Amino acid sequence: MNAAVNDRLKAAAKDNRVRAAVLGIAALIVIGVAAVIVHATLIDTKELRYQTQAELLNSTPATAGAELRARGVALGTALSCAHMPGWSKAKMRVSCTATTTDKKDVRVLASGEQAKREHYYTILVDGRPIVQNAHCLGEDCQRQG
Repeated sequence: MNAAVNDRLKAAAKDNRVRAAVLGIAALIVIGVAAVIVHATLIDTKELRYQTQAELLNSTPATAGAELRARGVALGTALSCAHMPGWSKAKMRVSCTATTTDKKDVRVLASGEQAKREHYYTILVDGRPIVQNAHCLGEDCQRQG
C-alpha cells in the first residue's frame, strides 16, 4: 500500500512541476508582450523632423545644398524644389533640380514616411548617386545625435 501512495505522491509532484513550468512560460510570454507594447507606445519617441509636406519642401533646398557643399559639389543654379505627383500626408515626396557650375544636372529626391517615421534622401549628380536613401542631409545629421 505504501508503494501505491508513494507512486501517487510522485505523480502529483510531477504534475505540479509541469504546471509550474507551463505557468512560468506563460508568465514570460505575457511579460514579453507587455514589454513590446510599452516600448511601442511609450519609449519609441522617434518622430519625423519635417511633419508636413510644406516643411519638407521648404527645408530640402537648404539641407541638400549643405550636403552638396560638404561633398565638394558647387551649384551653378539654386535648387528649385516642387511637390512630386502622388504625395500625401502619409507619404510626403519632394523633388529638386539644379545645375552644377560645370553644367551637370543635379536632382534631389526627398521623402517622409509617417508610418515608419523616417525620411529618405537621394541626390544624383549627372545621373550618378552621391547620396542614396540617407535618413538625413547636411546639418540635420548633426542634430540627430
